[in-house]
Amino acid sequence: MLRLAVLISGRGSNLQSLIAYTAQNAVPAQIVTVLADKPAAGLALAEAAGIETKIIDRSLYPDRQAFEDHLILALEDAKVDMICLAGFMRILSPDFCRRYLGKIINIHPSLLPNYKGLNTHQRALVDGAKHHGCSVHIVTPALDDGPIIAQHKVEIKAADDQNSLSARVLTEEHKIYPAVIGALAAHLITIQTDQGQLRLDHASGPIPGYIPGMEHHMQWPMPAP
Repeated sequence: MLRLAVLISGRGSNLQSLIAYTAQNAVPAQIVTVLADKPAAGLALAEAAGIETKIIDRSLYPDRQAFEDHLILALEDAKVDMICLAGFMRILSPDFCRRYLGKIINIHPSLLPNYKGLNTHQRALVDGAKHHGCSVHIVTPALDDGPIIAQHKVEIKAADDQNSLSARVLTEEHKIYPAVIGALAAHLITIQTDQGQLRLDHASGPIPGYIPGMEHHMQWPMPAP
């Protein structure tokens, strides 16, 4: 059973998709704790599902090191195998990333390496991009720069604004993040670390469980965007 921690800062829409997915008996993964860096609406989703939650309020600590020390204590207490960032709006220190190298993944609202950082939808529209999307990647000390595990692409329509584009990308996020968790739990993805270097190994096979909107695509590896 793959033991997951999910880190959030806000409403928890990706958290909800992970809760629904891992609640299935066919999925060998379990969210064992949800941690937030401030009081966050998404904590209520976890509590309603009977998942342990904890607020590690960044504003109560004098610096990032003290905050991350308490974050590490919570993660170690929960004995987690994988840390999933889901709208977690804190940049983790290089030391933290190296401590958990290969064990932190993030969902980012762009087709990386395009549009790292914030305001990805607006930047894609301003650039006149034809496509946009989302990426699940391994977290490394460099922002949004770790190896990409999977991506989903959406077409940018002429009538799109930031809100409409964001909504369509979010729909894809709710598919791709559970799919990656399922592939990790089923050992279809193996993340290797060797002297600080990362390598992804992929195997072919069915993604366990059910993900809404992916009824005909529950196979790993997923098609390239």
